[in-house]
Amino acid sequence: MLYVVGTPIGNLSDITLRALEILKKVDSIVCEDTRETLKLLKHYGIEKPLFSFFREKEKERVTGLIRMLKAGKTLALVCDRGTPGISDPAYLLVRAAREAGIPVSPIPGPSSLTAALSVSGLPADSVAFYGFLPRKIGKKKRLFEKLKNYEETLVFFESVHRLQQTMQLLQEIFGNREVTLCRELTKKFEEIQTGQSTDIANWLQKEKVRGEFVILVRGKPKTETRNRFSNLPREKQSGGSLLTSA
Repeated sequence: MLYVVGTPIGNLSDITLRALEILKKVDSIVCEDTRETLKLLKHYGIEKPLFSFFREKEKERVTGLIRMLKAGKTLALVCDRGTPGISDPAYLLVRAAREAGIPVSPIPGPSSLTAALSVSGLPADSVAFYGFLPRKIGKKKRLFEKLKNYEETLVFFESVHRLQQTMQLLQEIFGNREVTLCRELTKKFEEIQTGQSTDIANWLQKEKVRGEFVILVRGKPKTETRNRFSNLPREKQSGGSLLTSA
């Protein structure tokens, strides 16, 4: 059995009782960075063998992990922060396990994506998530040009080192849209800024910011639907009598 376990995105208290139960009972834990996972395990007094599964090594590790699962071992798959498979290579192991006929069970937990959406005040019924933005400015520009007419709320992850550049590009390509910027969610210095992109860009120029960021951009406003009475004579287009005199 392979368990996909959500872990805290910052605050170590944000872990479910079920996640702790699973981490205690599995044979081994598969993680991005053993150092990060050890912080969580030590906090809760859990000792388990750890296997690293990070982006540069994931393909060569899959075969050995599948062999362990076929031999009857139970594994918990975690990432450094949040829910595995959201902008990390966890899906490769999950896919391989399913192809090998090994049961995979989700153990839901925190996600910076849903946490940011919940406090943004932006529509969350239709969302387009693109994970970490391209590092190269040319690729980033092409992506933004592609997305500028999307009506869905757009969500990105971005590094502090490229944040100002990204906000400038957003203004240039999207225009002055509503933006929510979330920094260090659930941590001691959590900060959430909401406003027009010009406001956010001005704030960034004044502040020395650190940490990891989630950027949420309001989708392109939908074209207003035509007034359903627009074909009626002008004198009958206003007032309540039109609806009651038929």
